[in-house]
Amino acid sequence: MPNYDDHAANLHRMEPRDRRGEQMTPESPLLDTLVSSLRCLPGIGRKSAQRIAYHLLQRNRPGALKLAEALSRAMHGIAHCSRCRNFSEEELCGMCRNTARERSLLCIVESPADVKAVEEAGFRGLYFVLMGHLSPLDGIGPEDLGMDLLGKLLDEGETREVILATNSTVEGEATAHFISEMVKNRSLQVTRIAHGVPMGGELEYVDASTLSHALAGRRAFR
Repeated sequence: MPNYDDHAANLHRMEPRDRRGEQMTPESPLLDTLVSSLRCLPGIGRKSAQRIAYHLLQRNRPGALKLAEALSRAMHGIAHCSRCRNFSEEELCGMCRNTARERSLLCIVESPADVKAVEEAGFRGLYFVLMGHLSPLDGIGPEDLGMDLLGKLLDEGETREVILATNSTVEGEATAHFISEMVKNRSLQVTRIAHGVPMGGELEYVDASTLSHALAGRRAFR
């Protein structure tokens, strides 16, 4: 009589395992490539990438093909505005071409996502997008943020006030300080967006750093 327990044990030993001894599931090379590619997205680890890949293959292949086409067109068709460095499909973005905007105001931000946030707050001036912040440890210097282009923009004479809207991080503050010196050397007005207690916030839940910024940036009550 065959010993089924021994047979099952032999099959178990024959199953492929990784270096840690964990069982591996044979995968398609194409599926492995898809999962690895999805991991380039922020916050997506291997498990999340696998779930996305399986969902697209099982449930929504037309949607996946549409996504692939949109990604390909965006990667080939979207570049940077030659004036403000924001994303654009043309040499000059729509904001830089718009003569109705307040061209004497220049708001400097770290990313295109920041442009959208400031726009939603009602700002109607122009922008300059750094695409990052100064970070010597990461090898990111002024030339990587387009400071030479910013200098030429300020020298055109159209700008009267520069609004520094970099993030309130150590790197963001260092970047703001660097740019402020550039602006002051040209005798232009430079301002920094306020950082402090959010609308509806309660002081007991606000961290000390934020509260310190709020106190330093206090103004007359109107």
